[in-house]
Amino acid sequence: MFPSNRFKNKRLLVGITGGIAAYKITELVRFLVTEGAQVQVVMTAAAEQFITRTTMETLSQHPVASEMFPQNRFAGTHHIHLADQMDAAIIAPATYNMIGKIHAGVADDLLTTIVAALQCPVVLAPAMNVHMWENPILQRNLNELRQLGYLICEPEEGFLAEGYHGKGRLARLEYLLQYLYKALHPQRDSLKGKKVLVTAGRTEEPLDPVRMLTNRSSGKMGYALAWEAFARGADVTLVHGPTDLPAPMEVNDIPVNTAEEMFQAVREQFSDSDIYLSAAAIADFTPQAVSDKKIKKREGEFHLPLKRTTDVLQYVGENKRSDQVLVGFAVETDQTLENARKKLERKNLDMVVLNNPLEAGSGFRQDTNKATLIHRNGEIKELALMPKLDVAYEIFEFLKQHLKSKH
Repeated sequence: MFPSNRFKNKRLLVGITGGIAAYKITELVRFLVTEGAQVQVVMTAAAEQFITRTTMETLSQHPVASEMFPQNRFAGTHHIHLADQMDAAIIAPATYNMIGKIHAGVADDLLTTIVAALQCPVVLAPAMNVHMWENPILQRNLNELRQLGYLICEPEEGFLAEGYHGKGRLARLEYLLQYLYKALHPQRDSLKGKKVLVTAGRTEEPLDPVRMLTNRSSGKMGYALAWEAFARGADVTLVHGPTDLPAPMEVNDIPVNTAEEMFQAVREQFSDSDIYLSAAAIADFTPQAVSDKKIKKREGEFHLPLKRTTDVLQYVGENKRSDQVLVGFAVETDQTLENARKKLERKNLDMVVLNNPLEAGSGFRQDTNKATLIHRNGEIKELALMPKLDVAYEIFEFLKQHLKSKH
């Protein structure tokens, strides 16, 4: 999950319908509240068969809305009042029945009536049995809702409540947040039609069947860039080394292990991209030879001959088209600005993102980063310490004015 200031003070409607996955929405509500969002939960009567109103009121810190005409409370335009407040809405789980009602324009309870009046972006996160998911009527409804501007966070494959395997499980929390982030994005779909290639994470250079050479990169910065590009409507390809992070939804995911594998994947994808962001921590050296057996401890010193790996960023800089945009990352601990500028020129980049891992809250394995953005025209922007997803937002905003002249 990526923390972000994008959720802070946002008014979000979370609609829960009658499915077994309703219990999973507790995590979503808790995360959003932790991030500073104002969450209004609306439950259908069927939803209350799966999770209690008390649970959702406790987590959201607001009364749950469920009745069209609540007793002892103003009710005349209750649904309009709730709809007008919202910055974004998510219906999760969205059942077959709820999707059909929204598609048909039926408004026969509080939630469907609110949805009919919403003026904000709406995310639908379906969850149901695989046979219901594959029903052509449902697929037609979802396709037409997409064309009307609804964001559809598709379910995952896995073990279903009925005891067999198939597509229909509610999307995991990270994916629900990915779609909500897009729904709230002020530049949503601003990169529609553009192809963005991102590299992320570490590489692992094998020494023997047990050991390897690697680094501390978690991949969080590169994954945040992929989230941001997705939110802006780009066609995203993510080439990444080993990581514990789930690949973002609707992204062309290409996992690799070694620096050479990353180079080959980038070379395949690069010519078709409009923007390339090199956030991966690619090994500079790899063992000259890999032992097929574990290297045993021995007396005296152990010398490990290394050879240089292919410089991926140098390759793309030498082979880029005039209309392509290249963004590199410079991790520096001394003479930071000078070294970052040298990298920008040497690698033929349009922009470099400089960060110092010695600064508190910055660098590898952190959820936050403190970066300096440097453009080849000399423009510099220093960012305060912020979540990496917000750093990704600032990177694309910094690029935006220069993209106009390139494309």
